[in-house]
Amino acid sequence: MNATKVPVPRAHAAAVTALKQIGHFSGHFVEMCAPMCIGFAVGDLLYFWLAGLAGYSEPFSELPYLSVLVVSVSMTVPMTAWMRYRGMPRRAVAEMSAAMPVVAIALLGLGVLGALPKNDLALLEHGLMMPAMLIPMFLRLDLYTGRAGHTMHTRPTVRQR
Repeated sequence: MNATKVPVPRAHAAAVTALKQIGHFSGHFVEMCAPMCIGFAVGDLLYFWLAGLAGYSEPFSELPYLSVLVVSVSMTVPMTAWMRYRGMPRRAVAEMSAAMPVVAIALLGLGVLGALPKNDLALLEHGLMMPAMLIPMFLRLDLYTGRAGHTMHTRPTVRQR
């Protein structure tokens, strides 16, 4: 039996490449969301426990500004650490990490002005942080789609001499 290779049309090859880029972008997003979710889960538990010890039963309502700060830090720090561990360029790490405090500052400003209820600020921070990450990601599509050559590999744990 003589098998004949059929050439793959260029449009199909481009679609595969586009799908691979979308997958790469999505992989980066999920990889950054996972430590953020772990960070806010652990951070919220610790914050609620400490606030309870201090006499606050509803810290998001009773301490809205502090709560936004705690949420922002507890989500940003693990994501930043994970990006550094994965070998992301420093500038990309800084841009992604800056997105979180920018959201916090905007929410705090809107809370102070009375445009948003103070009780909702920490919950809004939780919900807006991950979509906010998309802004620097879309501004650096080459990096996050893999076109810039970043492969998301971990650094070796043992130095080779």
